[in-house]
Formats: sequence, structure tokens, C-alpha cells
Amino acid sequence: MSFPRGGFRPLAFAVIALLAAMASAPAGSAGLAPVEPIEVSARPITEFHIGHSDKQFGSLEFVGGLEMTSPARDFGALSAFRFLQAGSDFIGVADTGYWFFGTLARDADRRPVGVQNFKMQQMVDKAGLPIDKKWQADAEGLAVKDGIATVGFERNHRVAQFRIDPAGMKAPYRDLDFLVPARELRQNRGFETVAHAGGQHQGGLVVVSEKSLDKAGNIYAAILQGPHKGVFTVKRNGDFDITDGAFLPDGDLLLLERSFSMVGGVKMRLRRIHGESVEKGAVADGPVLLDADMGYQIDNMEGLDVWTRDDGALMVSLISDDNHSILQRNLYLEFILHQD
Repeated sequence: MSFPRGGFRPLAFAVIALLAAMASAPAGSAGLAPVEPIEVSARPITEFHIGHSDKQFGSLEFVGGLEMTSPARDFGALSAFRFLQAGSDFIGVADTGYWFFGTLARDADRRPVGVQNFKMQQMVDKAGLPIDKKWQADAEGLAVKDGIATVGFERNHRVAQFRIDPAGMKAPYRDLDFLVPARELRQNRGFETVAHAGGQHQGGLVVVSEKSLDKAGNIYAAILQGPHKGVFTVKRNGDFDITDGAFLPDGDLLLLERSFSMVGGVKMRLRRIHGESVEKGAVADGPVLLDADMGYQIDNMEGLDVWTRDDGALMVSLISDDNHSILQRNLYLEFILHQD
């Protein structure tokens, strides 16, 4: 490269100095995605069944919920979340390629009343640069354990692990073998459930796809770690797809399911999969605990977590993905799961 003589030479030296500074900077520092505080407003939801005051829905008791809105452009598309501190601090992923963190505020009766300290950060690649391509950052499933976040991605199917740092998430430090043959995974129907198992699987990771079907019409899943690792399937029940899941203390797998049609609209279902049926080569199945349609406070329900409240109650929390559409909502719903 040559530069003009005379007055342009100082500019040339400045450019060279700038390029040298950039070359000597730590990898990824120039493009590290910022952590952005987001203002979130929340309207309490006191009735799950619209226009009805009943709280009990089979074994589930409705506690309360929130309809969340924000003026921030990036807020929304919330796909999965897990509590870092039971019922309070949480981490999540959006399918637009963002991390989110926040704290759930509660009243004296333990009901959710608002969201505090909410922030988002765009996911970054190994160079520390924000990932702008949807097919590379379509995060759908999330599990958390021992400071590690394990994320399931669709389109470019993978299961990746990250070290949790609310001050600034970095690139994944490793990818896991997800065992299911890649050719069997449909482009937009990949791993929506990533969960740490209990019972016989000793905390090993389990992944379940949204709607990648085998020849029998059942949904591909796999146990990725532990003494029983291998591929299994979940029996598909009706026209519902699987959007998230978490293990209960007794080893059963609680699945969140969704269906949509132009005639019936959106529906939500919770299904309890027998823990002993989650096994290599098996077809896992179990009973439906809850069915809800548009007569209830639901939307495109995508995320689920199970946790224990300070009084010992077993809690089930759900969130929805608004797809950044003015016709949809970002909801948080909370239930007690009664075991007797």
C-alpha cells in the first residue's frame, strides 16, 4: 500500500497506528457485545382461566403471572429460562441469539409482581463478535448446573456449553455430541428441551427435540451423559410439539407442549413423562396434567422450569415467546404442582 505525499502523510501514520493498536488488542475485545439494561413493565395476572376465579387445575394450582412489555427493541422472543436462585434470579436465552438475566419480584404472599434488573446480551462467536445470523444463534433450550449453561440450538443443530457470567457471556467452551443422527433433525424442529436428569440418570443431560420424528412418528430424544446414555423417543400425543422440559425430584420428566392451528388457535399442555421410560431405545410416555386453550392466559408457551419454594412447595414456571409480534405476548406463569 502507498500513501500520497505531503499533507496526507500524518493521516497515513495515524491509520497505521490505529491498525497496529487493533492488531495488538485482545482477541474479541473490539467487538464484544455489550450487556444492556432493559426496562421491563409487568402487569400482574391473577386469573389463569379468563373470567373465572378458580385456582385449581388438576394437580396444578395457579399462583399468579405477569404480562411483560418493554420499549426496548431486543426484548422478546424468550425461548427458555432457568432460575439461578429459586424463584428469584434467572438466566435465559432468546431465539434471536440473546442471553437475558433478571430477578423476579414478589409480594408478601410470594406471588410474582414484577421483573427487576433485566438485561440482555447478544451471543458472540469465538472471536468475541456478535452473531447476527439467525441460523447460527437460534437458541431454544437451556439447562443450568454448577455455573455452566448448556444450550440447545436449532437450524445449525448443536448443544453447546457456556460459563455463566452475567457481567458478560463469552463464546461456548465446548460442543457436546447430541447422539441423535443429524440427518434426523428437522431444520426448525431441533432441541427445545435441555435438562439435567434425576433418578437413574444421576444428573446426566437429556435433550428432546421439538418435532423431529422417527418412522413411527415419535419424537427423537437422547440421554447425553451418565451410565444409560443413548437415543430414545417420546411418544407424540396428538398435534402437540415439545417446547421445553425439566425433571421433577422423583425422576419424572415434565414436558411443556404447544399446538397451533388457524381454527383452534394456540394451545398449551403439560405432560408428565414416567421417569423409568426415559431410557435408551425406549418410547417414553406419560399422562397429561394440564390442557389450556385461548380461553386461558396463554400464548406461545416456550420455556419451563421446576423449582422448590422456601416453604417446600414444588413450583412450575412457564414463559412465552412473542416472536416480536404485536399480536403476541411475553407471559410468565407460575403454579404449584401438588404431589398427593
